[in-house]
Amino acid sequence: MNLPAFKLERYFAQYEFHVEFTLCSSDSESLGVGTLLDLEPGAREKLEQLWLGYTESQGAPSLRAEIARIYETIQPENVLVHSGAEEAIFLFMHAALGAGDHVIVHTPFYQSLGTVASSIGCEITRWEAREENGWAPDVDELDRMIRPNTRAIILNTPHNPTGYLMSCGDYTRVNQIARERGIVLFSDEVYREAEYDAAARLTSACDVNETAVSLGVMSKTYGLPGLRIGWIATHNAAIFERMAALKDYTTICNSAPSEFLAELGLRHRGALARRNLDLITHNLGLLDTFFALNADRFTWVRPRAGPIAFPKLLHGDVDLFCHGAVTQAGVLLLPGTLFDDTDNHFRIGFGRANMPQALARFQEFLARI
Repeated sequence: MNLPAFKLERYFAQYEFHVEFTLCSSDSESLGVGTLLDLEPGAREKLEQLWLGYTESQGAPSLRAEIARIYETIQPENVLVHSGAEEAIFLFMHAALGAGDHVIVHTPFYQSLGTVASSIGCEITRWEAREENGWAPDVDELDRMIRPNTRAIILNTPHNPTGYLMSCGDYTRVNQIARERGIVLFSDEVYREAEYDAAARLTSACDVNETAVSLGVMSKTYGLPGLRIGWIATHNAAIFERMAALKDYTTICNSAPSEFLAELGLRHRGALARRNLDLITHNLGLLDTFFALNADRFTWVRPRAGPIAFPKLLHGDVDLFCHGAVTQAGVLLLPGTLFDDTDNHFRIGFGRANMPQALARFQEFLARI
């Protein structure tokens, strides 16, 4: 296994904790431990009494039961808890794939969704989301990409970095293609429950496709990234067991306080999601005004879910532009080149409470240049 540098994470490591405004965050506004504990009477006392021994490798039964409530057909025994989504991605690739396998990846993508498979020796085909189609990928094109050795389709909806939410019709077809061809669908659903229109929410892949693997996490919709808790939900027993066995070589088990707080958060996930969705939609209105005022500099496809979008810089080099914003104005943006985009896009994030101040600083920077 030969993994390249994770470009996006190295970029964040350079700037994220040393800059005044992070205007590209993929997560939503977080909250303090005390505020989380205040959601439920007695939670503080239970945390203080929590036993700090090893936890169950698959995740605490009560946490798995709470995660299962997110889905329609999933039981606690179909849930495997991980240290964030990243561990789950890594272990899925190693559990499901081998050298010489063909993998189709919804593009642009969070780097590990493609490079972990490449490092194993898989051949990657990029299933491109196109801006001219509102960031919708072409499902007919996906069908034509299938080969005899295609082992996995990697889907991300709602999508990072574009904020695109797949239509129900296209989503149904993707699952049908995977089922009929005997291909495992890995469905990255970390922004689920952050749709602007709840009626457009898609059913989790694990609930409509018996071999699909759905990915979830505490960080995006619920705004609790510091807990480092993610999971997969699946009826695919073979993949589940291989991932569970491989976890013995990574984290073995999860942090007991993190599992306790994640379970608490999920018991109140509706309130956490509404809190962040209110913030996201308010900030989205500010972005509507911002991009209307700066139509000579940017174009964008308005996102449909989550706290991120992928606008395009019309003039100049996007890497130099983003470098200027962070070094001259203290505003961190993510150039699209970190997603291997070559068309001058950048990721903007609007799920944080200080986003209005960050956007004002960004506008000041634009006025100066």
